[in-house]
Amino acid sequence: MKAAVITISDGCFHEKKEDTSGRALHQILTKNKWVVAVTRIVPDKIPPIQKQILELTDHGEIDLIITTGGTGLGPRDVTPEAVAPLLEKEVAGLAELMRLRGVESTEFAALSRSVAGVRNRTLILSLPGSPKGATQSLQAVLKVLPHAIDLLQGRTEHDSSS
Repeated sequence: MKAAVITISDGCFHEKKEDTSGRALHQILTKNKWVVAVTRIVPDKIPPIQKQILELTDHGEIDLIITTGGTGLGPRDVTPEAVAPLLEKEVAGLAELMRLRGVESTEFAALSRSVAGVRNRTLILSLPGSPKGATQSLQAVLKVLPHAIDLLQGRTEHDSSS
């Protein structure tokens, strides 16, 4: 399965900060046998975020898009506002699970505005920008992602022995 990781950060975009969250997510995905076909860095602005999501979902080659950054309460945190209008289906349970697991580690995870959903058979997850928050969020949902992708691709057969 193919994934894309988009880091949303003014600092990383302008090369004033290192993209540690994007790199950490890339490593987790690769370790779990995902092919990370695309990595990008965009500023904290709605149009460039939406442009990347649209480009990656319009061709049907990417199964999973993970964004990192911009899900907090700061004035520049606009990822949910950029991603949510593009979703055809919301998958609230994934965002809830990410926050639930995060709160087990720190109460600050309750402040995350992460969203999850589908556009053109591509699953989209918006994760926090901190390396710890991003990796914990991905780890929280990692086991269910292959099944979600199967369902999106129309592979809905269930094992009759279960």
